[in-house]
Amino acid sequence: MSYMPNVWKLYAIRFFYNLIPAYVIERLFWEERGMTIQMVVYAEIIFAITVVLLEVPTGIIADKWGRKHMIVLSALLGCCEFLILVYATEFWHFALVVFLAAIGSSASSGAENALLYDSLLSARKEQSFEKYLGRLNALDISSIMLAALCGSLLADRFGYTFNYWISLVSMLVSLCITLMLVEPAGSRHGENDQQMPVHVYITASLRLFRDNKGVLLVVLSGMVTGAAINFIDEFWQSYLDRLGIPVIYFGLFSAAMFLIRLPGNIMAYMLLSRFSYRLLLSGVTAVLALCFIYLSIIKDYSGLAAMFFICLFAGMIEPLAAGYLHHRIDSSMRATMGSFQSLGENAVLILTGLGFGYFSSKYDIFGGYGFIGIICSVFFIYFIFASKKMHIES
Repeated sequence: MSYMPNVWKLYAIRFFYNLIPAYVIERLFWEERGMTIQMVVYAEIIFAITVVLLEVPTGIIADKWGRKHMIVLSALLGCCEFLILVYATEFWHFALVVFLAAIGSSASSGAENALLYDSLLSARKEQSFEKYLGRLNALDISSIMLAALCGSLLADRFGYTFNYWISLVSMLVSLCITLMLVEPAGSRHGENDQQMPVHVYITASLRLFRDNKGVLLVVLSGMVTGAAINFIDEFWQSYLDRLGIPVIYFGLFSAAMFLIRLPGNIMAYMLLSRFSYRLLLSGVTAVLALCFIYLSIIKDYSGLAAMFFICLFAGMIEPLAAGYLHHRIDSSMRATMGSFQSLGENAVLILTGLGFGYFSSKYDIFGGYGFIGIICSVFFIYFIFASKKMHIES
């Protein structure tokens, strides 16, 4: 039986899940409610720590009892987040929101890709996973662009809070569509699998990384670069504000920033037919390192071009890293392994977040970006030498 209808449902879920006009003015809204950059970094660390603690357990739960349940939980918590944010005025309000967001992120991170892969597997289209994931991300980006363009105009006309009410409605629509998903037969496991101890899942996952050094290195590159890009997504508004750019232009910039990610997502699977994983991933890391350093040194409008270059190359990361991993794991461990990947990215985010917050407090946002540039440079050097010793398959 084919479960391909899940694919268009996942497309719709992603579209409404990211049709969030609140994001384009999020940092300004938080600052208006008293959240400084340092406090935002603390909130990000709370998010990352929670994800680190819950990623693997939620991945195991998804593999044992169903991926759909975790995706529904993620959408439900998303609704709760925006309802709280409308009335948030204290740090603990925002801390509660990021805590719920972390639970939702953990619940869906491994489950969504696992459900997509197994739905494709049911139709014998699993080799096209990178293509469908790229399209899923492209639709995701299109939704973010639309929300950004509308969000800046709405915020300028009606105020920041109005955007959060619209975002809540969009999240409710996403929740309704998640209820329509059907669990693929290949992802349902028997009673023996459900009774399998948690430590068996963890041991099997760690053994895969131990026995496949190439997989470990590719996933690690996705963790580092993914964590680095997070600081663009979370703090570009602060960067534009420091350059004196009016908020009415934020939506246009946000839309352009996500539009430029589309080619990488859509063409990642085609690039693999011409270039190796090693060349593509080392190239992405090098570009990120150079551009973050440029952002920290050159404090004028040309820094916006550096941001665009980061976003251009960022689009390739998830299809490459996730595809490399999913083609080499069993369906019974798919969500768990995806959660390990997300766990590692958030662990890196915690460590880099501490440095980013410290240097941002001393040298503003420019110092924080300089620190991320150094981290990417160090990893680039490590990747070049390590990839020569480890076998990375095409």
